[in-house]
Amino acid sequence: MTLRIVIGVVGAALVITGLIMVPFPGPGWLVVFAGLAVLATEFTWASRLLAFAKDKVRAATGWLKRQNWFVRIVASALTLLCAGAIIWVSVRLTFGVDLIQEARELLG
Repeated sequence: MTLRIVIGVVGAALVITGLIMVPFPGPGWLVVFAGLAVLATEFTWASRLLAFAKDKVRAATGWLKRQNWFVRIVASALTLLCAGAIIWVSVRLTFGVDLIQEARELLG
């Protein structure tokens, strides 16, 4: 029973930490999946959820691989745009620094 509690706490901590990291560039989803993998060692619901998530990621990755180069470039550009917007908003709200204005000042 103690092992089950420890696994539950560690897995939940990983999932929660990963979900907090998701909006930021980095390994947020990887940490979420790691947390689910830890939980899946003791809980069948986590095992089913992990299998479902893996299937959805594989389906999305397979769909993107089947697309032509234009769709891949647009998907990559949108991903980078979203990551940049998240970084800009995070820095602006956290430190009060407008990165776009700073870049304009540096460039002239």
